Amino acid sequence: MKQAATTALGADRSKFLPISRADATARGWDELDFVFVSGDAYVDHPSFGPAILCRLLEAHGYRVGIIAQPDWHSTRDFDRFGKPRLAFLVSAGNMDSLLNKFTAAKKQRHQDAYSPGGEGGHRPERATIVYASRLRELYPDVPIIIGGIEASLRRFAHYDYWSDDVRRSILVDSMADLLVYGMGERALLEIAANLHQGVSVGAIQDVAGTCFRVPSFDYIYDYVKLPSFDDVRADKHTFAEAFKNEYLEQDPIRGKRLAQQNGEWCVVANPPALPLTEAEMDEIYDLPYQRTYHPIYEKQGGVPAIQEVQFSLVSQRGCFGGCHFCAIISHEGRIIQRRSHASLLREAKILTQLPGFKGYIHDVGGPTANFRRPSCDGQRERGTCRGKPCLSPVPCKNLIADHSDYIQLLRELRAVPGVKKVFVRSGIRFDYLLLADDAFLEELCKYHVSGQLKIAPEHISDRVTRLMGKSNRKVYLEFVRRFNRMNQRLGKKQYLVPYFMSSHPGSELSDAIELAEFLHTMGYHPEQVQDFIPTPGTLSTCMWYTGENPLTGERVWSAKRPEEKRMQRALMQYWLPRNHAIVRKALRLAHREDLIGYDKKCLVKPEAAERLQKKHRTGFRGPKKKKV
Repeated sequence: MKQAATTALGADRSKFLPISRADATARGWDELDFVFVSGDAYVDHPSFGPAILCRLLEAHGYRVGIIAQPDWHSTRDFDRFGKPRLAFLVSAGNMDSLLNKFTAAKKQRHQDAYSPGGEGGHRPERATIVYASRLRELYPDVPIIIGGIEASLRRFAHYDYWSDDVRRSILVDSMADLLVYGMGERALLEIAANLHQGVSVGAIQDVAGTCFRVPSFDYIYDYVKLPSFDDVRADKHTFAEAFKNEYLEQDPIRGKRLAQQNGEWCVVANPPALPLTEAEMDEIYDLPYQRTYHPIYEKQGGVPAIQEVQFSLVSQRGCFGGCHFCAIISHEGRIIQRRSHASLLREAKILTQLPGFKGYIHDVGGPTANFRRPSCDGQRERGTCRGKPCLSPVPCKNLIADHSDYIQLLRELRAVPGVKKVFVRSGIRFDYLLLADDAFLEELCKYHVSGQLKIAPEHISDRVTRLMGKSNRKVYLEFVRRFNRMNQRLGKKQYLVPYFMSSHPGSELSDAIELAEFLHTMGYHPEQVQDFIPTPGTLSTCMWYTGENPLTGERVWSAKRPEEKRMQRALMQYWLPRNHAIVRKALRLAHREDLIGYDKKCLVKPEAAERLQKKHRTGFRGPKKKKV
């Protein structure tokens, strides 16, 4: 991988959080309050969860140290700081450790963007469980609190694609004391205050955004009982019912406490933490981050994951887009939380002073760039509507499409001295954009596109987009028309780079062929194809595993056999010679031989034509005759 543009060369190590006992001693600390164990290398930047949480604890007066990517083969590395006063905090990192290690085909990845030099192998599989087990072995009496995306999405019994099995809650498998799900700042500060005041970790059972475990349902009250781990493992329909309840109660205001028996333990999840206020968001992003990786990684070429974010701004959190394959609803929630303009302008000025900054802010956004307000005005009082999507497949009548604040923010950022250009590279929800006038589209095309705009229609079959929670083909084509018309009016040559997904639940071979025909008609040649991966905690994964949509009860077919998946993937890149044979096989299987031939609409030529072309290219004239 390429070395990051901004390096830590010459960075002052004392300004980073302690990563060794010597660092702690240099600060005059003989004991830490918290030790944070992370599966990622230490990058002190607000796009990395461990940095945010540790800086926030530091700002509130706690002494915090980080053990990044410890050697898990023994307890030695975990004892780097000794016994913390309050607790160990554990996270697998910015990604689920199995998703980080394996592809959709379950092949091992050779690179890890969150490790020094981009090298793989620096974290174990199921890192949260492994780290917690080592810590429990070392200090049995110290509270262990797990969190991060891996813990967040595995908080109940869940389907695990890599073992092809339903697994217990990660809280039980890790035997941690508490699980913090979601982004975690508010919950962690409340837990820290309780522990500091002498409250035992077992008595901390009312913090929003946390899970705890008790021996049975007799220990809790006012909850929705989910089918047990044994029941959901034994029956897929029961799994879907449990998931539906989890999914629909995922709201900080109207959501209910959920409880599920997992073997000997009952796992209890409090409702999600309340959305952060603008002032709280500002506090988090105004903390004294060093905005690069720790200097110890310099010799290895740094940590590649910093490249995409080091000159970008996080302007908001949450997403009401509702894509069914996305984990944001279960992690950040549907209610938009945003930073103030003043906070973002302060950070933009900091970026202009960083080594390697060349005048370009690479992105201003969040999960969805053009969501800067809740989808409607009542959400902060009553929460999100139970079981009712805000945007797709049909926009809610109460949805407010308003880009005025985002337009003003972008204008203010463009005016910061030292800033030459501000790009928008986070996902733009084009269906939301179409609900308003062309003011934002004009601003976007005129100032914030670097020749290409990446968007994610994901598929073109109406059946598949409905199961994805995405807008349909008609909406996408309308956006293409308006985008092209706007650029023509502005005298610019700019292009769309759409992302599509293969083998999503509901995508049959006929749907994949429909997408291939669309790509052919539009002249798109996607260089990268995203193959659906059933990651824990998403609605699409539930459909893939159970064969039904838990929200509607309808049956859903999924491509699971390797050849079925290979066909759908190859059809999205039908023009590549290596794919021609499998594309022809898929077309014949679907009785679409009309797409094999020489007509303009055809995707591939017949085998005989390709053999003849190869013969003429190579000058092959058959085997030489032996001389007699």
